[in-house]
Amino acid sequence: MNYLAHTFLSGQDEDLLVGNFIGDAVKGKALNGYPATIRKGISLHRAIDEYTDHHTVYRQSRARLSGRYRHYAGVLTDIFYDHYLARNWQQYHHDPLPVYTRWVYAVLARQAAALPERINHMLQFMVPQNWLLNYANLEGIQKVLNGMARRTTFESGMENALDELQQYYTELEQEFTVFFPQLQTFVQQKLKET
Repeated sequence: MNYLAHTFLSGQDEDLLVGNFIGDAVKGKALNGYPATIRKGISLHRAIDEYTDHHTVYRQSRARLSGRYRHYAGVLTDIFYDHYLARNWQQYHHDPLPVYTRWVYAVLARQAAALPERINHMLQFMVPQNWLLNYANLEGIQKVLNGMARRTTFESGMENALDELQQYYTELEQEFTVFFPQLQTFVQQKLKET
């Protein structure tokens, strides 16, 4: 899953949200440098990714993209799933998406000292361009894809992936609609265990 889903799945717990948001940027023993509440969010992030990567429906979505985008297919599926979450936000959350995204950015700003340098650097672009809100529209997705393509080490072609999103729009949305409630249930169970 991508940034919007990871924050959403953290509920209202700010430390859990911070950990879940930075999960990809915290490697190895660096985990030990965080307070227990943020470590819980990092662990949740990893559990979400593990669950997602092995889920049959998610793998079906990723397979639609793997022929052209190979190992970037998972990244693209994550972004596309965030699009469907943002587009259908009112079905999942009581606050309007603009209100929610402002809250997330405020939480991250308050915790800036705890964020990895890579994340603080990314937020310099994410917040002014309001990525979380703009996942809801195709123009916003195109901007994200352009940025991702610029940052890849190898030629990824991700800037062209909007074509596949539009080609498989209905199928991917149906897959997201089946997958996401199951992911929510998994997260609720995981949080009860910890």
